[in-house]
Amino acid sequence: MADANYRWPNDARLALSLVVNVEEGSEYSLAEGDAITEPVDELAVSLKKPVRNYGNESNYRYGINEGHARIAALLDRHQMTATYTAAALSLERAPDIAAYIRRAGHETCAHGWRWIHQFRLNPAEERDFIRRAAASIEKTTGQRPRGWLSRYLHTADTRRLLQEEGFLYHMDDYSADAPFWAPVDGSDTPMIVVPYQLDTNDMKMWLAPSYLPQHWLDYAIASFDQLHQEGAEQPRMMSLGLHLRIIGRPGRIAALDRFLAYVGQHSKVWVSTRRAIAEHFLASVEPA
Repeated sequence: MADANYRWPNDARLALSLVVNVEEGSEYSLAEGDAITEPVDELAVSLKKPVRNYGNESNYRYGINEGHARIAALLDRHQMTATYTAAALSLERAPDIAAYIRRAGHETCAHGWRWIHQFRLNPAEERDFIRRAAASIEKTTGQRPRGWLSRYLHTADTRRLLQEEGFLYHMDDYSADAPFWAPVDGSDTPMIVVPYQLDTNDMKMWLAPSYLPQHWLDYAIASFDQLHQEGAEQPRMMSLGLHLRIIGRPGRIAALDRFLAYVGQHSKVWVSTRRAIAEHFLASVEPA
């Protein structure tokens, strides 16, 4: 699927994408008029009745109030650039984070208008969802997003709508360790997919309570080592998914610090935004 006839800048073996998800403040909530309460919870408390979960709402606020500052401090200290996959409304409600993104020169990739599922939307509703997200992020960060990440599920129309709205890449795909051209339903023009990785995502520590920060760190390092080794023969890419409310906790943040320090000990690593990775691929590989 991936085309190996190109190299990363400066002959790097590995393109590393640090992905900081900003979802807090736009998740499902009865306070937002939703019919359900947010089901993703630190304690795996999933309410079957429409009862407002004040405790989980505070778990999400922690990411804004405390977690982001720790992540930003590490990005600054290690001098590494990230892609912020942000739900647009979350950024509107966290202007300090939007200001940091602008000041530090990170990329913002659209993660929806809100952190809710879009697969139930019809094409007109989904187009509006995409447009609202793009316009909002451009207003809060000063740059229109060129990439898109859904809340896991998307529709058969998503890529075509993204193309028509001027997006460069899509990242709702887990099938490869390097970018590739993907077909688009209803379009003769393929779209760049900059694939994501779920196995290295810190969400594992919420979904599996016995999965501790050291487990996450060990797995991330093992993934990095393997891909860095393979990169001698073909372009390789690694994604590290981070969440303000998860890795930003005091007992977890050290694992991220150690991983970034480990990366810094290696040469031939291109720590880059997803947009830059997509643009380099676009310049290097003709559409399939």
